[in-house]
Amino acid sequence: MLPAIDVQCPYCGEPLTLFVDDSAGAQAYVEDCHVCCRPMVVRVRIDEDGELDVDVAREDEG
Repeated sequence: MLPAIDVQCPYCGEPLTLFVDDSAGAQAYVEDCHVCCRPMVVRVRIDEDGELDVDVAREDEG
Protein backbone atom coordinates (compact mmCIF):
# COMPACT_ATOMS: atom_id res chain seq x y z
CA MET A 1 0.00 0.00 0.00
CA LEU A 2 1.36 3.41 -0.96
CA PRO A 3 1.65 6.02 1.80
CA ALA A 4 -0.98 8.78 1.69
CA ILE A 5 0.41 12.30 2.09
CA ASP A 6 -1.80 15.34 2.68
CA VAL A 7 -0.73 18.50 0.85
CA GLN A 8 -2.30 21.76 -0.26
CA CYS A 9 -2.50 22.82 -3.90
CA PRO A 10 -0.15 25.78 -4.48
CA TYR A 11 -2.65 27.25 -6.97
CA CYS A 12 -6.16 26.88 -5.54
CA GLY A 13 -5.29 26.08 -1.93
CA GLU A 14 -7.47 22.99 -1.76
CA PRO A 15 -6.29 20.12 0.43
CA LEU A 16 -5.25 17.01 -1.53
CA THR A 17 -4.14 13.51 -0.66
CA LEU A 18 -1.30 12.14 -2.77
CA PHE A 19 -0.25 8.51 -2.83
CA VAL A 20 3.54 8.44 -3.05
CA ASP A 21 5.59 5.49 -4.28
CA ASP A 22 8.28 5.52 -1.61
CA SER A 23 10.04 2.50 -3.16
CA ALA A 24 11.32 4.81 -5.93
CA GLY A 25 13.44 6.85 -3.50
CA ALA A 26 13.92 10.59 -3.85
CA GLN A 27 12.08 11.94 -6.86
CA ALA A 28 10.40 14.93 -8.47
CA TYR A 29 7.48 14.73 -10.85
CA VAL A 30 4.54 16.77 -12.12
CA GLU A 31 1.01 15.89 -11.08
CA ASP A 32 -2.17 17.81 -11.84
CA CYS A 33 -4.27 19.13 -8.97
CA HIS A 34 -7.39 16.99 -8.62
CA VAL A 35 -9.48 20.14 -8.12
CA CYS A 36 -8.20 22.90 -10.45
CA CYS A 37 -6.21 20.65 -12.84
CA ARG A 38 -3.11 22.87 -12.77
CA PRO A 39 0.31 21.17 -12.87
CA MET A 40 2.21 21.09 -9.60
CA VAL A 41 5.73 19.84 -9.00
CA VAL A 42 5.83 17.14 -6.32
CA ARG A 43 9.20 16.63 -4.61
CA VAL A 44 9.74 13.54 -2.50
CA ARG A 45 12.70 13.03 -0.21
CA ILE A 46 13.34 10.21 2.23
CA ASP A 47 15.47 10.90 5.30
CA GLU A 48 17.92 8.49 6.91
CA ASP A 49 15.14 7.17 9.19
CA GLY A 50 12.96 6.33 6.17
CA GLU A 51 10.51 9.18 6.81
CA LEU A 52 8.97 10.84 3.76
CA ASP A 53 9.27 14.58 3.19
CA VAL A 54 6.91 15.72 0.43
CA ASP A 55 6.34 19.25 -0.80
CA VAL A 56 4.50 20.71 -3.76
CA ALA A 57 5.15 23.87 -5.74
CA ARG A 58 3.70 25.68 -8.71
CA GLU A 59 5.19 24.46 -11.96
CA ASP A 60 6.23 28.02 -12.86
CA GLU A 61 8.20 28.22 -9.57
CA GLY A 62 10.22 25.23 -10.74
